[in-house]
Amino acid sequence: MSLLRRRKNPSTSTVTLIGKPDCHLCEAAEAVVAEVCGELGTHWEKKDITQDEELYRKYWEQIPVVLVDGAQHDFWRVDPARLRKALGA
Repeated sequence: MSLLRRRKNPSTSTVTLIGKPDCHLCEAAEAVVAEVCGELGTHWEKKDITQDEELYRKYWEQIPVVLVDGAQHDFWRVDPARLRKALGA
């Protein structure tokens, strides 16, 4: 008997992009996140690491950081195919 894996519905996920102003890697990551989330109907948000002490302590050396449903997914560069896969597409 084969087990069927249920595919995740991308529209029920949330992608969080953690970055800072004037960061070229953050701008590139935002473009990828916006494109992929727009295609899939996934909610996404952007957080400024300079405005949150906890995020600063946790992720400063890795920005930009992408979280999918609160779990760290990627940092520095965002691969669109990998993000689509994580979102169930």
